[in-house]
Amino acid sequence: MKNILLLSIFISAFSLAQTKQIEGKSGAELCSEKRRLGSASLFKISSPSTIPHSFDVLHYSLNLNLYQNYGGSFPKSFSGNVTITFRADSTLNSIQLNANNTSLGIDSISPAAGFSHANNILTVSLDKTYIPGDTLSITIYYHHNNVTDGAFYVGTDGMVFTDCEPEGARKWFPCWDKPSDKATVELKATVPKAVRLGSNGSLLLDSLINDSTRVFHWKSRDPIATYLVVISSKVNYNLDIVYWHTPSNLNDSIPIYFYWNPGDDVKGLGNIKSKIIPMTDFYSSLFGEHPFEKNGFATMNSSFTWGGMENQTLTSLMPNGYSNENLVSHEFAHQWFGDMITCDTWGDIWLNEGFATYCEALWLGQSYGYDHYKQDIENDAFLYLLSNPGIPIYNPSWASSTPPTDILFNGPTTYYKGACVLHMLRSVLGDSVFFHAIHDYAASNKFKFGSASTEDFIQQINQATGQDLTWFFDQWVKKPNHPNYVVEYLLSNDSSATIKISQSNANGMYWKMPIKLSFMLEDGPDTVFTIMNTVNNEQFHFTLSSIPTSFGFDQQNDIVLKTLSLKKVTSVEMMNGVPLQFSVEQNYPNPFNPTTTIRYSIDTEEFVTIDVYDVLGKKVAQPVNQKESAGVYTVQFNGSAVPSGIYFYRVTAGSSSATKRMVLLK
Repeated sequence: MKNILLLSIFISAFSLAQTKQIEGKSGAELCSEKRRLGSASLFKISSPSTIPHSFDVLHYSLNLNLYQNYGGSFPKSFSGNVTITFRADSTLNSIQLNANNTSLGIDSISPAAGFSHANNILTVSLDKTYIPGDTLSITIYYHHNNVTDGAFYVGTDGMVFTDCEPEGARKWFPCWDKPSDKATVELKATVPKAVRLGSNGSLLLDSLINDSTRVFHWKSRDPIATYLVVISSKVNYNLDIVYWHTPSNLNDSIPIYFYWNPGDDVKGLGNIKSKIIPMTDFYSSLFGEHPFEKNGFATMNSSFTWGGMENQTLTSLMPNGYSNENLVSHEFAHQWFGDMITCDTWGDIWLNEGFATYCEALWLGQSYGYDHYKQDIENDAFLYLLSNPGIPIYNPSWASSTPPTDILFNGPTTYYKGACVLHMLRSVLGDSVFFHAIHDYAASNKFKFGSASTEDFIQQINQATGQDLTWFFDQWVKKPNHPNYVVEYLLSNDSSATIKISQSNANGMYWKMPIKLSFMLEDGPDTVFTIMNTVNNEQFHFTLSSIPTSFGFDQQNDIVLKTLSLKKVTSVEMMNGVPLQFSVEQNYPNPFNPTTTIRYSIDTEEFVTIDVYDVLGKKVAQPVNQKESAGVYTVQFNGSAVPSGIYFYRVTAGSSSATKRMVLLK
């Protein structure tokens, strides 16, 4: 029965997965594709946890000459400089930055007493000693080598773009490359006249310097994590712009840019242009108004083979990425979760990807109804159960040692399980409390335009709900795997039911959860009880208004991350594993009119008969006459065909028999 039940769950989920394919792959699947397609070797970098972070970067000002990258032999080399403004958080006479040795060469630094560049670390000896609170700026003159590094891309089609998650920014400019250290960014890029170049923030200057060159000048109003800094550019890039008006100020026009290549799916582009305003309205209603001064999307070329990347205010999409609404809704949700609030460390990445995957389901529900939302969540659960790697969502060790990206961005845990955990939190809290708590998290001044850790999120949810939900996050976020439920149930003719809930989990972990138990009754409406299951082998007894005919465990599938084995038993003794022996219990009720229940047990397979006699020894009925396996049995005797009086019932199983007295009163 267990195998059949599990198979039916998987078949159902698979059919939901197929339904979703009407719109193409999920955004979560496309978002994680880069890592699953084997590019992890480009990013297998350990964060240098031994390097103290004794300063806070406030601003990066980049000035790049990209003119030669769009033609000729299409070299990957360029020259530039970056001015880094930072505040000392301790007494400083030197600082250390991330700068990949293979990709970058450092030419000079001013002001500085000297520098060294080794093991992907740029150490700068400052011109003097600075004390906490001092603000200073240094300008680093550098060049990018003509190498393929998986961060700075040059195509023979005149496209130049960057893609940095998790630790690629250090490959095209020196920086402190950690997600928690966010700073404003200003980027000036010199390119050929025919090039259109997009980046973060607002466009300050787009002018011709002479007949052949052009300078783009972008500047962010809001701080950015380094991995979200982006260049998206191409010769003869197409650009469309639509405007979103903030509900709080309809005169406030937020431009949303759509860069696209010749040959892109124009129908898909048109669909997204028509959907982006209601999508912005929807996310804003749930999480607070769209946070940035502009936003946008840009389709890349064939070098960008994965789905998308949520660079702050300018998302990169795969070729023809506008044709997949799931992808766009996923990446756009990152502007709130990932960009506005960034994971504090790579151990907290689920706060980016789990949220975006969940928002993808929310947008489906907003567009097509709740059933589509739930189908998407159940599809996520199916994909997790199918390929669970056995690691927790939250991995604190990743804060100091960034794992290969195929582990960091694994779909089953980081994306699908993360989304399912949020759905289950919604089930536990109820819609009103859940969405209020998530809105408070997104709107909190503690995290908005900053970063949040898993512990920050848990504390914020506890505060917003007035509940201690640490137990929920400890088991679903900090522990691997999921519960494997084994549920035994006994439905009795005396209008009662007994349920035993167990979990067969290999690591000894037990997930406590509120669970809805449903009883379909012989006479009357179905009855649902919500119980809090806290320990293994826990039993619950229910008195019902009528005889129960069937039983359902979590029929709405609120606990989407689980396996389930249901087993009907015929006695509490059988449920509790009491050794069987031949026995016959007194009928109940007694006296009766006109029905009563006879319960008996046998310890081996036997031919069983139950004979009913009147006081004269005449047999008046034989409710049972068949071979039965070892077990506990209940049989109902109906006395409507005989008069009131005293009767005897004899249960015979092989060589064993027992007789008891019963009274029929009409």
